[in-house]
Amino acid sequence: MKASNPVSRKALLMRVGFIGLGNVGGKLAGSLLRNGLEVMVLDLNPLLMESFAARGALRGQSPKELAESCDVVITCLPSPAACAAVVEGPDGILEGIGPGRIWAEMSTTDAGEVRRLAGLVVARGAEAIECPVSGGCHRAATGNISIFAGCPRETFERMLPLLTVLGRRVLHTGEIGSASVLKVVTNYLATANLVSLVEALTTCKAAGMDLGTAYEAIRISSGNSFVHETESQVILNGSRDISFTMDLVAKDIGLFQKIADDHQVPLEVSPLLNRIFADGIDRYGPRELSPNIIKRLEDATGLDIRAPGFPDEMVDEEPEEAGYEVMPRSGDDMKLNRREAAGG
Repeated sequence: MKASNPVSRKALLMRVGFIGLGNVGGKLAGSLLRNGLEVMVLDLNPLLMESFAARGALRGQSPKELAESCDVVITCLPSPAACAAVVEGPDGILEGIGPGRIWAEMSTTDAGEVRRLAGLVVARGAEAIECPVSGGCHRAATGNISIFAGCPRETFERMLPLLTVLGRRVLHTGEIGSASVLKVVTNYLATANLVSLVEALTTCKAAGMDLGTAYEAIRISSGNSFVHETESQVILNGSRDISFTMDLVAKDIGLFQKIADDHQVPLEVSPLLNRIFADGIDRYGPRELSPNIIKRLEDATGLDIRAPGFPDEMVDEEPEEAGYEVMPRSGDDMKLNRREAAGG
């Protein structure tokens, strides 16, 4: 895929370190390479390192090295514990980062933990930003994903040229911790939608409905959603492949439940979703693809929830475009404004 995103000079002048080349991180790092940025990568998987080196990336040896030699060092890791180890462990980011550098946390993580680690980074004279993404791996691959950014406004302005390479829509959510809360909220909503769609499609099949017709009925109705237009397709294909697994869903909805518990919000749906995915993990394993939560109902009913004509993976058909800042609505303004990143 060729980049069609006009990249600002400010972004091109940055050397970026990227730690974590998994399902999401690898696609985000690929966007940086595709758009001509100098990238140094680090991952525990040597095959991923080799793949990125073949595409022009520099190989890093430690988080410390990336923090010392890069303007921005990004972490995109599977858990808060993994990020803590990379930041404050031996040869970690804290040993190399200093004034003029930025640590950017792109993982889905705990708000309190990211605030703690950001405080350690700032104590070294550097800057910190959390910038988790939302929209699916297929959009991470094309640079069309959405980004929530939590940090001081000055840090956000410095990072915006880079963030608009990584994503299409960039929202400054406030101080450190705010983006992680909102990211967990949106992942919870996506999970609730997935489980309701699983029940809806299974019930349609049991009632004798054609599943292709049922898909279209939902798509053109008030019941439509982003999750339906993406995940329902790979569910019906049978691949169930969205490059996201049950353990990651369980982590995210667990973080959402923790936020609610910390603020004494008496939830009813969230505890049920947590139990559903705990059961799915017990049955099918933590690395089972998350849309295969439908197997619980397929097993219970003996039904096969597949239909012809659907793709085996989600593909972003939108062209890659320049990213922009999304401006929150305020006062009587009923329009969602946007501000292009400074080209400088």
